[in-house]
Amino acid sequence: MIIGVPKEIKNNENRVGMTPGGAKSYIKNGHKVIVETHAGEGSGFSDEEYKAAGCEIYTDVKKLFADTDMIVKVKEPLESEYGLFKEGQILYTYLHLAPARELTEALLKAKIKGVAFETVQLPSGELPLLTPMSEVAGRMSIQIGANLLQKYNGGLGVLLGGVTGVAPAQVVIVGGGKVGTNAAKMAVGLGARVTVLDMSMPRLAYLDDIFGGRITTLVSNEHNLEESVRKADLLVGAVLVPGMAAPKVVSEDMVKGMKQGAVIVDVAIDQGGSIATIDRATTHDNPSYVKHGVVHYSVANMPGAVPRTSTIALEGATLPYGLMIAGKGLEKAVLESQPLMKGLNVYEGKLTYKGVADSLGMEYTDPYTLIK
Repeated sequence: MIIGVPKEIKNNENRVGMTPGGAKSYIKNGHKVIVETHAGEGSGFSDEEYKAAGCEIYTDVKKLFADTDMIVKVKEPLESEYGLFKEGQILYTYLHLAPARELTEALLKAKIKGVAFETVQLPSGELPLLTPMSEVAGRMSIQIGANLLQKYNGGLGVLLGGVTGVAPAQVVIVGGGKVGTNAAKMAVGLGARVTVLDMSMPRLAYLDDIFGGRITTLVSNEHNLEESVRKADLLVGAVLVPGMAAPKVVSEDMVKGMKQGAVIVDVAIDQGGSIATIDRATTHDNPSYVKHGVVHYSVANMPGAVPRTSTIALEGATLPYGLMIAGKGLEKAVLESQPLMKGLNVYEGKLTYKGVADSLGMEYTDPYTLIK
């Protein structure tokens, strides 16, 4: 199979879909890899390293798309890329289609075969290709929140961990999954007071156990959310429903009740956001805005700010599945791997992931009726 790796064009997106080491693995298995020039530079990988691994370097991205069977990216295609795809081409990347009707319609029109990293799901419910970036984004949420709490950024002017004689900041994390757990690790490490809310009692019991009583765990209901959000210096939205638009669990009235200068970091923005006042995706160039006196941060590609770490971590998870697709062909690969079948979001003009179809109110087609 001929695999293409284009340069990411989303604002300040410095990750790359494949490292030179990953390319070596594809080439060793008999595949050809074409990389767009400078694609890896933001993550610290030069064209020369890709060449040494056996890749071809293209300067023309249109030719790269035209000459390849499978595109490996990090982020969803932007409008300027919609016309580059050819019918039947495999796209292997994060798609986040649930809040993105225009993108979904464009991919359906192009009749590509799209496998979304974020919906590849193990029988246990784990999302193995989302986990690495959830870890990065969860840890970054506290790092970013601590910075935004500084007065010159519009924040309260409080130090997350406090000092002798001064209470530490109150961090409230809504959602106790991978993002929330990693956010809690960072916040506890910096000395903050941490509260995690989740709907799952077993998950809360697990968090209480691993943190040894160093965090407060609360069942996520209307009363507990209202009280916790009101007291928060830093609020982290970490809610995920696999493949679907994130539910708005924190209302606008709750945000209005927050302290002036408090900070919200909504990691769920990729799936539409879990805070009612997060009404836009921001960029690394202009990452935050103020609403109701509260600083809001909603950058949709947070891990892109630490691309070296993120690219290497992501490829560690995506490479085995990518090699399976390239080696067996998409159809055989998804029939033999239920997790990969879960990742199939669009297939030759049909929407094949029910969560996305339900979120967008579009027609769903069972992929097993298309691939036999």
